[in-house]
Amino acid sequence: MYNKGMKVFSERLMELRKEKGLSQATVAKDLGVSLGIVCYWETNKSDPTASNIAKVARYFNVTSDYLLGLSD
Repeated sequence: MYNKGMKVFSERLMELRKEKGLSQATVAKDLGVSLGIVCYWETNKSDPTASNIAKVARYFNVTSDYLLGLSD
């Protein structure tokens, strides 16, 4: 079974991005990562590193616990 926390990360990343009306390309550029990696994160095909989880949390002004499903 795949890590539930990363599945939640994928769902919450996509939700936050869409709420803000941002494209995957915009998020990728702003975070300094490739478009492919954002796509992989959102489709749960790749796990973000701890530093990238922190970048995403800061970018969307949420906690890493929220992104990982440890808090609501």
